[in-house]
Amino acid sequence: MKKLVTLAAAGLLAAGSAFAQDDPFTVGFIYVGPIGDLGWSHEHDQGRLAVEEAYGDAVETIYAESVPEGADAERVMQQMVLQGADMIFTTSFGYGPATNAVAGRNPDVLFEHATGYLREHPNVSTYSARFYEGRAVIGHIAGHMTESNVIGYIASFPIPEVIRGINSAYIHARQVNPDVEMRVVWTYTWFDPAVEADAARALIDQGVDVLMQHTDSTAPQTAAAEAGIISFGQASDMGQFAPTPRVSSIIDNWGPYYVRRVGEAMDGTYEQSDVWEGIGPGMVKIGEMTDAIPEDVRASAQALADSIAAGEYHPFTGPLNRQDGTAWLADGEVADDGTLLGMDFYVEGIEGDIPN
Repeated sequence: MKKLVTLAAAGLLAAGSAFAQDDPFTVGFIYVGPIGDLGWSHEHDQGRLAVEEAYGDAVETIYAESVPEGADAERVMQQMVLQGADMIFTTSFGYGPATNAVAGRNPDVLFEHATGYLREHPNVSTYSARFYEGRAVIGHIAGHMTESNVIGYIASFPIPEVIRGINSAYIHARQVNPDVEMRVVWTYTWFDPAVEADAARALIDQGVDVLMQHTDSTAPQTAAAEAGIISFGQASDMGQFAPTPRVSSIIDNWGPYYVRRVGEAMDGTYEQSDVWEGIGPGMVKIGEMTDAIPEDVRASAQALADSIAAGEYHPFTGPLNRQDGTAWLADGEVADDGTLLGMDFYVEGIEGDIPN
């Protein structure tokens, strides 16, 4: 099948014409980083390839990489519509306003916005993964493996998705190691290897011996390797850094969702939806736990993942307080999705402020 690749920096799509009824169903993907980031955008592109594999010549995919969140994104989306896209996946939180703006002008095109919440038109759906479930598992591992009792977290933007991940990782590290501390550095980028490397080194200078990240490049893994500390893969397996520094990973598994939604659009069963799936349905996966993790810790981490997948345990289960010590969840009480989706506070024990 023919694949049309965009030149995002120039705002140009490869040459092509609008597709008639007998032409393949055309699906567009817009990425905030390069598909070679080996992280977030790479995994979304793996989902695109899964669509091609599933449907063969019945579909045609186009994509744009490294598209900034803002006016550029709106322009590239509109270019894809003019190119004949029947369906467009916009794969970053900041694409929400642009997605809805272009969807409003093009009611016959289906739009799917990743990690978003805005559905201003009937042709816009949203989807995300419960990444915090995976961060509970790696937090559990981190709490066991730290020797300095100081864990570092490279954060991207202060949005609920990222704050949830920080809280979940800390809660589960503290469950197995009450002495653990978490240091957070905010980078204000999804993908910038130089900035991510600087953040990693700043945390290492503060004494962290376990490194986590919610940014997309492998630069923190390289910094961890140089410092001789452990780390976790983000969004994709990052297995080239195993067995150390990368001892496990959180994998965003988008392929099954993309295949399902494109199939529904093609066979006429598609409906507007708001999807939030985790370890159980397979949208979040835990990468191989290497032998660098003690056997008993691997076993307990797997047991935690299994209990989350089965719905037997929720990572935000009380008793839990907010950072200022005020009560949040009583003993055994589980956080509701509304609070999690709008989370703008740290749990008790995390030091520092969340940027405005």
